[in-house]
Amino acid sequence: MLHALVLAAAAAAAAPDARIRAAAEALTPRLVETRRDIHMNPELGNRETRTGALVAERLRALGVEVRHPVARTGVVGVLVGGRPGPVVALRADLDALPIPERNDVPYKSRNEGVKHACGHDAHTTIVLGAAEVLAGLRKDLPGTVVFLFQPAEEGPPEGEEGGARLMLKEGVFDAPRVSAIYGLHMDPTLDVGDVGWSIGPIFASSDRFVIEVDGKKTHGAYPHTGLDPVPIAAELVQALQLVVSRQIDAQDPKVLTIGSIHGGNRFNIIAERVTLEGTIRSLDAGVRAALKERIARTVAGVASAHGTAARLRWVDDGSPPTVNEAGLTRASVPGLERVYGQGHVREVRPQMGAEDFALFAERVPALYVKMGVRNQARGITAMIHTEDFDIDEGVLPLGVRALATLAWDFLARGGVAAAPAGRK
Repeated sequence: MLHALVLAAAAAAAAPDARIRAAAEALTPRLVETRRDIHMNPELGNRETRTGALVAERLRALGVEVRHPVARTGVVGVLVGGRPGPVVALRADLDALPIPERNDVPYKSRNEGVKHACGHDAHTTIVLGAAEVLAGLRKDLPGTVVFLFQPAEEGPPEGEEGGARLMLKEGVFDAPRVSAIYGLHMDPTLDVGDVGWSIGPIFASSDRFVIEVDGKKTHGAYPHTGLDPVPIAAELVQALQLVVSRQIDAQDPKVLTIGSIHGGNRFNIIAERVTLEGTIRSLDAGVRAALKERIARTVAGVASAHGTAARLRWVDDGSPPTVNEAGLTRASVPGLERVYGQGHVREVRPQMGAEDFALFAERVPALYVKMGVRNQARGITAMIHTEDFDIDEGVLPLGVRALATLAWDFLARGGVAAAPAGRK
């Protein structure tokens, strides 16, 4: 612990904090303009053509080496500093959500039914801002910064590859070889001006499933001549919740949600099939595996008890828990305190939301932080993934300063808090 503090102090002495702060504050009007432009023109996963082109153009204007498109619509920027050193990555996500905009603001979404309801517009703006600040310090930069602008964090369309998995498959960590990565998320449970961190899991795993329950269609007046899948589906909903509450240790956080149920075509006709869609979340790989096994057993058992069949399908490989590496986190907290102030850097509890940033964090040491955007006085309190979500844009220059400082400090430490022996 003492060693980490000494290293952090050395990094603080080396970091050009005043220059980073001045550059970020000078950028504030441009940051607001960029965030609002992206917010007004949201694009869904694997379809972020305008957003990706905007990012690539901005990076090229900074003299940053650019690869675009990557993973369909993503962008990779490589900034080589004037001094030799390690390689660190900063990651943002580009995609919006299929959610309508309800806020009556000048920057309201122009794409009907699509909205940046998770803050990815701010993430992209902040990482672009950090690129601009660090490019201005290129001569003294002690290493290389890789800027990853990732498509489809919310998941690619079914049947398509995308997201962090595809970026890694296309080698975004390999040329140059990344030693550590930082990511960020807007958090409406924290006030603007606060930032949250944790050691270990900060977000849960996420796996999406589909269950199809077979029935036999007949007239609703004569259910005995068919097989009604609706009550079987209802029983499944209850039985799956019992997996969570009665079959897994109560001290292990986990969530199972059935988000949609569809079946039938008329009020007086027994349905031919009912489809349930849902998700499971956990903070532990063992719990995740146990949930999958017990869900499969429950689906088969309930269907068999009623003389029918049900098929369970996992939509894709899902995402593991997002885990913050202990050494990197401890070494990075002092940098956050220099930006936010000691009283505004908070250790937070893990949340059951999920992030495919977790796949990057499996490969190299990672720190994922939560930046507060809540402003009660202005009515900015809505949760992510809602029609009313918005941010206090005061987070933008703070976020730029934080990421630029974290990257600089890591490089100035010579990559200390790198992967332990044996880690991929």
